Amino acid sequence: MTETMLDDALRAALEAFAARPRVLVASDYDGCVSPIVARPEDAVPEPRSMAALEQCAAAPRTAAALVSGRARADLRALSGASENITLVGSHGAEFAEGFDDPVTDGQRELLRRIVAEFRGLSARFPGTSVEVKPVSTTLHVRNASPADADAALALAESGPASWDGVQVTHGKAVIELAVIETSKGHALDRLRAALEVDAVLYLGDDVTDEKAFARLGPDDVGVKVGDGPTAAHFRVADPNGVATVLETVAALRR
Repeated sequence: MTETMLDDALRAALEAFAARPRVLVASDYDGCVSPIVARPEDAVPEPRSMAALEQCAAAPRTAAALVSGRARADLRALSGASENITLVGSHGAEFAEGFDDPVTDGQRELLRRIVAEFRGLSARFPGTSVEVKPVSTTLHVRNASPADADAALALAESGPASWDGVQVTHGKAVIELAVIETSKGHALDRLRAALEVDAVLYLGDDVTDEKAFARLGPDDVGVKVGDGPTAAHFRVADPNGVATVLETVAALRR
């Protein structure tokens, strides 16, 4: 993994951010701290990124977090993050204390039906797979042919995604259906209040991260990873850039 040079505007923004009294350094996991891989269970973190995030968490008046679409337990196991790093799973809905709102028996039954539908679709289209989480399930199509991927996603949209009570999240080569409302933006708001920070740095690469970027204020820094439209004011090309951003902040906060 090679170091990426940051442009002058982003470096200046990071210096201003790091000068704030108390800050939160937060990032999505897949596509940011870990590169995108063919099999979700193989997504190990880049050592530079995790080391820098741990350094941020250990720095004075600095909090660190991973905010991921993954189930929180899976995020802990894959990332290897220490207890110093706050982990938020299920697209911002799952904290250490569980979910903000209790999951009802009706919602569990709805999730069971969605999972059954997704598994039926996956059996029809080679290369697709189903990931089951505590309050949602994801249909992955990255390893399917383009025609099969499009067909599977279309059937998911016209089928379980249209059911009452289902929350739909689109990502890169995935569709995720949840039985409760999820938002990385709400997660950042909750972390900001709980940790009493003056500014937030957030890095994200996917459509779901736009909800987080939309909640950032003038003293915050949003960094989009990769291509695509975004509300973030800054951009890096790939996880190499994420590592450099995190290392820069860790050094500034020490």
